[in-house]
Amino acid sequence: MMHGDDKKYLHQISHKRIDPPPLAGGTPLVDIVEEAFLSYNGGRLREACRLFVSKMLADDTTVGLSLSGALTPAGLGMSCLVPLIEAGFIDWIVSTGANLYHDTHFALGMDLHQSRPGLDDLKLREHQVIRIYDIVFDYENLLGTDKFFRTLCRGEAFQKSLGTAEFHHLAGKYLDEREKAGGKKRSLWAAAHRCGVPIFTSSPGDSSIGMNLAALQLEGSALKIDPLRDVNQSAAIVYDAKKAGRSAVLILGGGSPKNFMLQTEPQIQEVLGLEESGHDYFLQVTDARPDTGGLSGATPQEAMTWGKVDPEQLPDTVTCYLDSTVFLPIFTVYALSKHAPRPHRRLMDRLPELTKQLEADYAARQRE
Repeated sequence: MMHGDDKKYLHQISHKRIDPPPLAGGTPLVDIVEEAFLSYNGGRLREACRLFVSKMLADDTTVGLSLSGALTPAGLGMSCLVPLIEAGFIDWIVSTGANLYHDTHFALGMDLHQSRPGLDDLKLREHQVIRIYDIVFDYENLLGTDKFFRTLCRGEAFQKSLGTAEFHHLAGKYLDEREKAGGKKRSLWAAAHRCGVPIFTSSPGDSSIGMNLAALQLEGSALKIDPLRDVNQSAAIVYDAKKAGRSAVLILGGGSPKNFMLQTEPQIQEVLGLEESGHDYFLQVTDARPDTGGLSGATPQEAMTWGKVDPEQLPDTVTCYLDSTVFLPIFTVYALSKHAPRPHRRLMDRLPELTKQLEADYAARQRE
């Protein structure tokens, strides 16, 4: 039998008594999240949705998204990420190059198709069909997209050294024009350009975009991608975010994009020696495990020891062990239903200014 102190403690740790109403055919998605996603990873998904809407979307909070896994070929760029960007819910992005490359197919008016896993891959190759698990498309998509990048990047505007955010913003102008000509807004990359959202790629050579730029280098192109510029520019975004308010990270998957987004804080604190305490809000969606080494950057608790997460904000972290393709549509509908659009921060427009401020503060620190 529970005593008074025991009951008091139980109520302290209780979020909600488990007594959900029966679901019906017409139950709105937001109500399903609130009333039926109570425990296990359903509970974590609900916590993730609530954290994003109640804290991460505050007016003074800058939201970064890291993106890994083949999400854009599955249509999640146009169905989820474009609406989130246009609503002002995503302020800057770190993505794999592959997600951007396959996103380009849509901007160029090319089609990808939903199919099924377990197809005869030898037969697919004979018919020049490319497969990404249960997504299939014509090999000509690759050739056409390669040709687009090589033709575009031979242009005079690209004959210089660029960080990946600068490169993506410049190329995004042309992708946006192609989309407008086609009459459909399907591209994450084009939406980011329109809204002034910087997109970094942490491994710029590790995609078909990088492969095509490498081919141009063999032709004598003056285009150079500067990944070290990315390190300082991304750190400058977070440094400014913490001066003006708070910094939040939304991590879909893991790998290099996740680490690149989180390393902004060690870059500021450990390497540059500037006063800082870590990201304030940490929302992670992953199907990896830390004990096998597959959960890149590990848990928010471990990230806190590196200075990546503010220890005082550790309760405002959620790790949801779930497939991003399941998580993201539910999360998007919840966020758009529960929060009004925010003004676009247009960090891409301010990137030179933010980087100069970081440089100035680092120089002052060095003089000390």
